[in-house]
Amino acid sequence: MKTEDQVRGAAETILGFNDGESGVEQGTGQITTFNHLGFAGKNDKPDGWYLPHDKSKVAIVLEAKAEGIAIDRQPCADELLKNVAIVRGKYARVIGILYNGTSIRVWKNTEEVSATVSPVLERKDYYTGLFASAPINKQKIYTVTKRINDSLEFDFKMTDLTDRMIFTACALVAQRYCPMPGLASQKGNGYTLVHAWINHNLAVAIGSGASGVSAPAGKLDILVQEFNKIAPSVTANTDALDRIIDAVCDIADLINSASWNGEDVMAIFFNEFNRYRSKKKLGQVLTPDHVTSFMYRLIGVSKDDFVLDAACGTGAFLVKAMCNMMNEAGGYHSAKSADIRTGQLFGIEMDRRVFALACANMLIHKDGKTNLEQLDSKLPAAANWIKAKGVTKVLMNPPYEQKNGCTDIIANVMDAVPAGTLCAFILPDKKLEKAHCFKLLKKHTLETIVKMPEDLFFGVGVTTSVFVFRTGTPQGERDILGYYIEDDGLETVKNQGRQDVRNRWPAKEDYWIKAIQNGDDPDHGTKRIIHPTKSTLSYPTPEKPFEIFEEDFMKTMMDYELFQRGIDAKAFGDALVRRVLYASDISQTADEVTVSIKKGDAP
Repeated sequence: MKTEDQVRGAAETILGFNDGESGVEQGTGQITTFNHLGFAGKNDKPDGWYLPHDKSKVAIVLEAKAEGIAIDRQPCADELLKNVAIVRGKYARVIGILYNGTSIRVWKNTEEVSATVSPVLERKDYYTGLFASAPINKQKIYTVTKRINDSLEFDFKMTDLTDRMIFTACALVAQRYCPMPGLASQKGNGYTLVHAWINHNLAVAIGSGASGVSAPAGKLDILVQEFNKIAPSVTANTDALDRIIDAVCDIADLINSASWNGEDVMAIFFNEFNRYRSKKKLGQVLTPDHVTSFMYRLIGVSKDDFVLDAACGTGAFLVKAMCNMMNEAGGYHSAKSADIRTGQLFGIEMDRRVFALACANMLIHKDGKTNLEQLDSKLPAAANWIKAKGVTKVLMNPPYEQKNGCTDIIANVMDAVPAGTLCAFILPDKKLEKAHCFKLLKKHTLETIVKMPEDLFFGVGVTTSVFVFRTGTPQGERDILGYYIEDDGLETVKNQGRQDVRNRWPAKEDYWIKAIQNGDDPDHGTKRIIHPTKSTLSYPTPEKPFEIFEEDFMKTMMDYELFQRGIDAKAFGDALVRRVLYASDISQTADEVTVSIKKGDAP
């Protein structure tokens, strides 16, 4: 049988605690105390430890036993959980492993998960991934977002929605980068102290760099500057502020536990927040998360692409691209993922405060964050910036209002990227129908138009299509292929917008991507050939089929007969209803109800 020392040594190799990984304290032994590892005053000695310098990451604690010791005994579990509790003083997510060389028990924080994990000891990446596999609790995101918004608006009289979004996003960034216990340590303090704590930790996040790369201060300082402009009318409501802190911590936990294969928490969060925007301020419409996924696949973005969104808003397309590209590259910890985050995602946003939100979003997701610029995408400066990036794919939801120069942005972007670049823009159906838009076709080819569901942008009152261009080649006589996704499977949930409550969209997305790639739509028959020189640049509006029912025919015949006899149809109908209700004999059998009116009483 193996001794405890032998079990510990074998575990070190299997877990990879001796692989020289940078940015962590890791190892095994019986000499090192928690005090030596940075946990002041804690003289307990763990058998193994994996402690990332970034406290938002997952930590691991190992408790080794000799092979002959049964680890199902409670004292063994208590010993491990004591060490887990020590590590949780600085880390929100801790894996505890109890191992005797043949048997294993595993905890996520204080919850034992042994029944649902591998029965043999795996490499450390397996265990850090246990926290990343939890599905997103969308309902909780909706509930918590509403709680934050309502409290900031009504308890603190923060009347501007963008102020409320910036405050929350900055609190999330601060929570993301500061050591435990983080923002929760500020409960009981007033607004001034909480504001100062967030401001300090924003500076820490910006100064250190989310990926270990310092970003130019000028760009990210905008985030701090906009945060410091926020001035709520009420600052003395400590109880309400404590509730906001709890809610922000809840969102932070959801971000940490979100699967990269699913929807992005911040995309759902920002879209949910945006539902509270005044209808007078809907020029910038946030892109639904399932649409970002569809457009990513529609133009075949891959891990090797360089992706641009020149109207990036809060960064939904960029975060979706980052998520999918890193998954393809082997996950967040792969060598390629660092290249993706730091050098393959590019965003431009004109609005200063929305740009601040984009910076916060990318910081939260730990990208390189050096590739966002506050520019007007219609102007030469933006074109020059784009030309230097080597862009290979464009994903955009430009502002729809005419004053923002939607088509000017599209033209400037397509002229700036290399020839042959695929660009997907989601726009109002008829946006490209004006005469000057046909000038786009003198330089570029519009290959595909995909009309989206009528109610895609819930409550906005605009119908949209995705327009796919290939740059650098004139349209000439080439036809455009059109398709119509009439139903995306989402349903309207009261006070919560449209949601995929029945998980219908993934299968629909798979169908439509395959159908468009194959140039056919066998299930729905919506494929259309559009001639750009003979018709408008939009999917032809489907005509509803003409239907007539027997009731319609009988009503028309009756109205005509009454007209021929000079009888007022409305007066006759009112009189008939009165007779039936108050002056008729009604009899009923198992099969029918008979209403009888005496001939002399008929209207």
